[in-house]
Amino acid sequence: MPLQLSFGEASATGPRAENQDALRVVTPAPALAASKGYLFALADGVSQCADGGLAARATLQALALDYYSTPETWPVAQSLDRLLVAHNRWLQASGAGQSLLTTLSALVLRGRRFTLAHVGDCRAYRWHAGQLERLSEDHVWEQPGMQHVLKRALGLDQHLVVDYLDGELQEQQRFLLVSDGVWAVLGDRGIQSILQDESDLSGAAKALVSAAHLAGSQDNASALLIQVDHLPEAGLADTLAQLDHWPLPPLLQPGQDFEGWEVDRLLAESRQSMVYRVRDAQARRWLLKTLPPSRRDELQAGPALMQEEWFLRRVAGRNFPEVHPLPHRQHLYYVQREYPGRTLAEHLHISGPVALPEWLDIAPRLIKALGMLHRRNILHRDIKPENLLWGDDGELRLLDFGLAYCPGISQDDPNSLPGTPSFIAPEAFSGAAPTSRQDLFAAGVTLYYLLTGHYPYGEIEPFQHPKFGTPAPASRYRPDLPNWIDEWLLRSLSADPEKRYETAEEWLLALEQDERKSLNTRPRPLLEREPLKVWRGIALMSLLVNLALAFLLANT
Repeated sequence: MPLQLSFGEASATGPRAENQDALRVVTPAPALAASKGYLFALADGVSQCADGGLAARATLQALALDYYSTPETWPVAQSLDRLLVAHNRWLQASGAGQSLLTTLSALVLRGRRFTLAHVGDCRAYRWHAGQLERLSEDHVWEQPGMQHVLKRALGLDQHLVVDYLDGELQEQQRFLLVSDGVWAVLGDRGIQSILQDESDLSGAAKALVSAAHLAGSQDNASALLIQVDHLPEAGLADTLAQLDHWPLPPLLQPGQDFEGWEVDRLLAESRQSMVYRVRDAQARRWLLKTLPPSRRDELQAGPALMQEEWFLRRVAGRNFPEVHPLPHRQHLYYVQREYPGRTLAEHLHISGPVALPEWLDIAPRLIKALGMLHRRNILHRDIKPENLLWGDDGELRLLDFGLAYCPGISQDDPNSLPGTPSFIAPEAFSGAAPTSRQDLFAAGVTLYYLLTGHYPYGEIEPFQHPKFGTPAPASRYRPDLPNWIDEWLLRSLSADPEKRYETAEEWLLALEQDERKSLNTRPRPLLEREPLKVWRGIALMSLLVNLALAFLLANT
């Protein structure tokens, strides 16, 4: 059963002419609620600015729309921070010479956890087992007479700093968001008294607002109260809520009809997985991936397979295989499109190292695919020629997400070292956590290997703990390579991750700039490039001319 919540809210203008508080509750469809959660937010516009009410309402509108548009693989805090920083710039630019200012407390409840984002002087509380706990800090100046002057708010400064708090949920736990028009007059003791006396959520929210104005509050007053009614089953990742306890498919035979798929044949079988070629009703070819019978009782095998499918769905694009929606699936498997073509490993085996023009086409495609992956907070962790398909349609596709990793979602076994040893970054052998720079290192090894047929640090065997020195320039094996490719590759292959390119976008930009410079550079004269050959040629020509003149003189 998924996360179940109930809530009550109330807001009143009080003695002021306008209510500049704003409340927002977003309860999305179950699938989106499982991956992104439920959103509850309260914003209090600053009345001294151009239009505090507009700032509060616009902030909650942007929050409700933009948060659910962020990649589902991003942690909640990352998603909130990205959009709030962007919205802060919008508030500063939209105030007609005076910034639009608002405070904000936003709460996201997802699965069995909550995330609070807070800036300003609204307050967030947790109420459980008769105890009231304040979760937020008031961002105001502490000097006497300045306790209501904000030192942090949306729209106040170019550099926005938001407080984030993450924690576990408990059933029957309540969260309370209130504006300063409530807490400033009631205090924690008054709030706690009302929560003890009023069990109904809507009734408690209204009672807090009414009590604040009766106690003399001259400000707008707003309260939003949320209760956790039921938590989802423990151990199931909220982002993989679609995983049910499906049985494994039976061993499939050629010509068999299986859940609407015509089985062609078994293409690959390993200890980790089985892959069948199947056809749909239109005779299009797909690949059905499932687990071998030997893994039937592994507790994490099924979730890992579904997570692999989930990653592929989140990075849909021309650089990745298309995944079938499977609306009527009844067994544990997923299906992805089969594309005609061959892997770059097959290309190397058949044709040898890649020609430079082809390599210059492959390199930016690979880097762009990695950039798209990393922007969705996914690390591939097994970049190598075997997992790069050069399609007959000219596209380069990144295959096999069996080792893919998403921080906050994926978990590795202790002492595991996922990947192919010769492509693993040096810091990973020392136990460093997975990072995007490790993917970029593997891509650098791949591009080096495609050019030369050699590994930059030599071939590394499983269970070996290698030492990394300085790799040989690729031009040692390929004298036709320009110097800039050597320099570009060597930086990506540095044993020190801090000396590598930080992001795929930076790496791609360096490639494009270096290639552009090389095209605009005037070729050096032959005398500069090969002086010895030039002078030897001149000497030979002089000798031949002299011999010809001597022959003519001897015969006259």
